[in-house]
Amino acid sequence: MLRMKILQARRCLCRSLSSTSSNPLRVCVVGSGPAGFYTAEKMLKAHQQAQVDIIDRLPTPFGLVRSGVAPDHPETKSNSIELSLPENLQQIVVNQFSRVAQHERCSFFGNVTLGSSISLSELRKLYHVVVLAYGAESDRSLGIPGENLKGIHSAREFVWWYNGHPDGRNLTPDLKSTDTAVILGQGNVALDVARILLRPTTELATTDIANHALATLEESSIRRGPAQAACTAKELREVLGMHDLDIFIQESDLLLTPADEEELKSNRIQRRVYELLSKAATSRPKQAGLNQRELHFIFFRKPDCFQESKDKTGHVSGVHFEKTVLKGVGPGKQIALGTGEFEDIKCGMVLKSIGYKSIPVDDLPFDHKKGIVPNDRGRVLSDTSDPTALEEGLYVCGWLKRGPTGIVATNLYCAEETVSSISEDLEKGVLISSMALPKQGRDGLLQLLHDRNIRIVSFSDWEKIDSEERRLGSSRNKPREKLATWNELLKATTE
Repeated sequence: MLRMKILQARRCLCRSLSSTSSNPLRVCVVGSGPAGFYTAEKMLKAHQQAQVDIIDRLPTPFGLVRSGVAPDHPETKSNSIELSLPENLQQIVVNQFSRVAQHERCSFFGNVTLGSSISLSELRKLYHVVVLAYGAESDRSLGIPGENLKGIHSAREFVWWYNGHPDGRNLTPDLKSTDTAVILGQGNVALDVARILLRPTTELATTDIANHALATLEESSIRRGPAQAACTAKELREVLGMHDLDIFIQESDLLLTPADEEELKSNRIQRRVYELLSKAATSRPKQAGLNQRELHFIFFRKPDCFQESKDKTGHVSGVHFEKTVLKGVGPGKQIALGTGEFEDIKCGMVLKSIGYKSIPVDDLPFDHKKGIVPNDRGRVLSDTSDPTALEEGLYVCGWLKRGPTGIVATNLYCAEETVSSISEDLEKGVLISSMALPKQGRDGLLQLLHDRNIRIVSFSDWEKIDSEERRLGSSRNKPREKLATWNELLKATTE
């Protein structure tokens, strides 16, 4: 009976704190990509008096919706399912997120970096709830010799470069000195970068591709791109349908073993991809060999080391591959094993599309092997062996929660789960010590950043950046001309 009264008192206290304007539930979301905005949106709907602040290290919101989607894929920026939609819908997601940022109980603060502008422990003192949704801004490593040679880049860096991300502006890919690029990867990002390298620049010129990238691509000598690929049918179909491009696939690479056939039976997507590759391998166009650009799909190879050029010290000149075969290790599961047979592919540039990696911050539990924050349905765990060892008031969403997988819509369901956990914890009184006293929230954050001379970029400041980019783009028949340096972005907020 006593325990029931205590629980009721806790629930009453938590409800009063989250439903009164004098002491609202104060929530900080770190990261303004899809995971962050979906979390903010769900919190605003679930808790009618909650105040939500979104902070991001960039002056621009929207994360990968702005800087991760290929410029020739505007429909992906507008929807999260694989449908071919008109280009005028490309603003749907951005408009949705903009409405969240403009909500009377929500604020966006850009140019605020967790770890340097403000620490995680400081945020937790200011807010009842902190949700980390800052994604993955580093890359997995192959760990093989020669990986630091010049001319080897991660696909993430390359994507940031052509999408006008300010941290990608200083990348200088040499596209003039070689006619061959090797793309290592097995997903849609690998096909994105292959497509950007091989698509005619006249077609890219009317997209929102960064101007510096377009200028470099116009002088590109890249005509041949080998790729190890396994991707969605939609992405593959688009590449196979590109004009004036020869596709090469060795038919021997497409021979199926009984284990392969069994695996394809249970996976419709993989089966469709295989059918498209098989058709491309056997239906060589009549004009093959006349085009200047080629894309080679090469399977059953794993990089053993990168080779250094004899003419250009410190620069990559090729990749040494070991041939592989598949071996069954269980029902419907196969792994690639080396055969001891090797071959070289000469190239002047390598793009590694082998996966993104999240970066931990101080005072944050982190699973370095999985590259995620240990969590239980979004609740951050201080001890992975004990699901009850929770970091009170600290939650996680998006890639930091589950790893770098999924599409835009995946973050919607991910945010729903995390917000549901927050609501459950409030209802059960789990956050009782965090909720016991009023928190400074937004006022405390702004005061702290002011004291440290941190220049905040508000959402209205972002709208100035947006307006300037659209103005610059209109004169070039582009949706926008992205401001691609920190100075340009910050300058636009003062005009």
